[in-house]
Amino acid sequence: MKFAVIGGTGLIGSQVVKDLNAAGHEAVPHSKSSGVDVITGQGLDEALAGADVVINLTNSPTFDEASPAFFQTSMDNLLAAAHKGGVGHFVILSIVGTDQVPELDYYRAKTLQENILANGPVPFSIVRATQFMDFMDAVMSWTTDGDTVRLPATPIQPIASKDVANAVAEVAAGAPLNGIRNIAGPEIFTLDELGRITLSRKDDGRTVVTDPTAGMFAAVSGDVLTDKNAHLAPTRYTDWLS
Repeated sequence: MKFAVIGGTGLIGSQVVKDLNAAGHEAVPHSKSSGVDVITGQGLDEALAGADVVINLTNSPTFDEASPAFFQTSMDNLLAAAHKGGVGHFVILSIVGTDQVPELDYYRAKTLQENILANGPVPFSIVRATQFMDFMDAVMSWTTDGDTVRLPATPIQPIASKDVANAVAEVAAGAPLNGIRNIAGPEIFTLDELGRITLSRKDDGRTVVTDPTAGMFAAVSGDVLTDKNAHLAPTRYTDWLS
């Protein structure tokens, strides 16, 4: 099968391309650097020509109120090009619980992206993943003040990016779900607990203080970012840190 991987040079996209090509498919990465622009539409018809499946892994450049406009425009352009090119399967990567956190602009934007795809003209699959292990350092940097990291006790279920890529490639190579598949890491932690584990393993001198008002995840209520019934990935967080 031939796959057009839009955003195919990023953290997940590059691994998806590698996984699909290793399985004997033809996966071609596309990005701005290769002349494909999902906002202007430049290069989309050419990128999707002859593709059996399009995987859209592009992301909004910001997490703020500008993100819904990015997903609206990019999805409109991609769906038009996919429909025109006769693509038979359109796959996106989203977030577990994204429709349960309307307080966050970015989560509302991802819900919008899902809805545009589900109501579009191409058979589809949505892969929802829990929070990436790879982003923990960035999450802590947002709320670091000197030697103190402030984090809320929000339950999360971290997943390794390689496991996300494997799942996306698997779904993309199968029949369209015309629905959602949730994937998650094998363990649930509170975010502050995960911060302490991370700093102890990295011999980092900072201290984590539990603060229910700190950072983006303070807006999350309950355990909506976790899913015990999801397809569980194999990689444990402490093994990933090692």
